[in-house]
Amino acid sequence: MVEIHEIGRRSACHVITLSALFAPGSGAIHSSGTTPSVAMVDDGAVHGYGPSSYGDAFADVYDDWYRDVSDIEATVAALHALSQGGRVLELGVGTGRLALPLAARGCQVTGIDSSERMLERLASHDPHRTIQVVHGDMVDDLPTGPYDVVFSAYNTLFNLLSAERQQQCLARSRAVLAPGGRVVVEAFVPHPHTGSQVSVRSMSADRVVLSASVHHAADQRAEGQFIEFTEGGGVRLRPWAVRYTHPHELDALAAEVGLQLQHRWADFTGTAFDDSSEQHVSIYRVADAA
Repeated sequence: MVEIHEIGRRSACHVITLSALFAPGSGAIHSSGTTPSVAMVDDGAVHGYGPSSYGDAFADVYDDWYRDVSDIEATVAALHALSQGGRVLELGVGTGRLALPLAARGCQVTGIDSSERMLERLASHDPHRTIQVVHGDMVDDLPTGPYDVVFSAYNTLFNLLSAERQQQCLARSRAVLAPGGRVVVEAFVPHPHTGSQVSVRSMSADRVVLSASVHHAADQRAEGQFIEFTEGGGVRLRPWAVRYTHPHELDALAAEVGLQLQHRWADFTGTAFDDSSEQHVSIYRVADAA
């Protein structure tokens, strides 16, 4: 899951230019934290970013930063109903924010994630091992299932950085569905702009977290860093990158692999989706299903 505000409709925030983060002639900010191979350089790209970069960088703050980013109770209730309490596969399970309460509702939950650090956090929250865990890629390493629901929550599909990979994920999700199963995608509705910006994510007496991002509307890509400064010294970088997809484009990708849109909501409570919606929950079924 990636928290993106700048690509959607934005609330007011203090914004400065990205170039202000770079000393003249330096060309880069390097991390003194645990992801030193990842850096944002002055061409606007996050170099050294790989499939596990996001999870490895955010695992230690994920529960604090993102615990309430969406309605857990409504999400779990909807997924439980769609799966009829059956077998569920979460793509990008992270620390188990949704998987654990879903299992507590009686579903048999499998979670896949490319970040070992995220899965370590999940294990610490799940001493009775109620979640079946797969350490791997959500395109290439999906377990065989079959599953009643395969879902990616809160922008997780956008972590796949090309339309081709996103479509492959949809195709492989379809392949592991049980008869009558559903693929569920939750994501923001893009309202993109091109350029760079920096905003303040949080600030306290001894810590400041900035959000630096660069958007490439033509490529439907955005990437950036959360930059954490602490009074104790040092700088911690937490990189992210997404390839965002518009709902109509997602429908087209799904249709090409035999999935048909069944419902689209504005959220997991079932609120009607319309042109003012800032996010969507899209539910797909196999195209030839009754």
